[in-house]
Amino acid sequence: MHFRVPRVAPTLALLVALATTAEAAPSSPVVPGPVTLAARTSAAPAAATRRRRARRRLPPDGVFARNAILLDPSTGEVLFEKNSSRSVPIASLTKLMTAMVFLEQQPDLTRDAVVSYDDIRGAGHTQLRSREVLQLGELLRMSLMSSDNCATRILARESGLPHADFIARMNRKAVELGLTGTHFDEVTGLDEHNVSTASDVARMLHAAAHEPLIAEITTTRSYAFRTERRYHTVGNTNRLLYGRYEIKGGKTGFIHEAGYCFATWVHSQGRDLIAVVLGAPTNATRFADTVRMLQKVQRPAATSTQL
Repeated sequence: MHFRVPRVAPTLALLVALATTAEAAPSSPVVPGPVTLAARTSAAPAAATRRRRARRRLPPDGVFARNAILLDPSTGEVLFEKNSSRSVPIASLTKLMTAMVFLEQQPDLTRDAVVSYDDIRGAGHTQLRSREVLQLGELLRMSLMSSDNCATRILARESGLPHADFIARMNRKAVELGLTGTHFDEVTGLDEHNVSTASDVARMLHAAAHEPLIAEITTTRSYAFRTERRYHTVGNTNRLLYGRYEIKGGKTGFIHEAGYCFATWVHSQGRDLIAVVLGAPTNATRFADTVRMLQKVQRPAATSTQL
């Protein structure tokens, strides 16, 4: 939209320029004068452009995430790593371990469970409502596909294990799998004290995806079902399911303390690869980091462990 400023009202032109300057840089003092105003208004867009370019610039290793690993699960060969042995919060990647421990109890997945207010309180975004009735299998899909914390709490409650025993079993299983940098305080990943390393998460995903039901659920794009109260459609948060890769398992996670996390098992060009990124700055970045790692090692000339 173009505004025409009459020549007979120079003070109005000055006010428009002052307002533009104040919006672009509200903390800067405004100094009257046509030369100063022109300099300020032209400098503001240039500075914004430089900031955008700086944000887009790749780090030297090509990965924005604070911690990452790419390995070949068949040989154990590490193809790329970045702070992969540092224990950090892993958010909802926790749910891979929760699902394994839950399924160890050999539950009847067709059995109904009732959602309680305590399940919902503090769980974050959920489709579930108090007193709604669902099958355990439907709750497991909500937990692993859309990372529903309320559904995950119900699975632990309905497992037959007391809550403290369920957590203890999660930690014992971590020891059994050789996850030396991993510890769990609760079942959903909402607690920042649920920690692991990128290399441990890769091993955890490898173990979880060997469970056929977990592999099937985590590679399903969407799932719909109906309770007595309404329809539910559950979407998978793993964006790589919608791309060109064959996915054999995966899980996303996010809390502020952990940043954006992602673990996935990919089969591409006749080879299996497990990629983990922890502490990515944005939702999109965690997937972009993963794709860049995969693309680099799949190039014939790629022989270095540094991207």
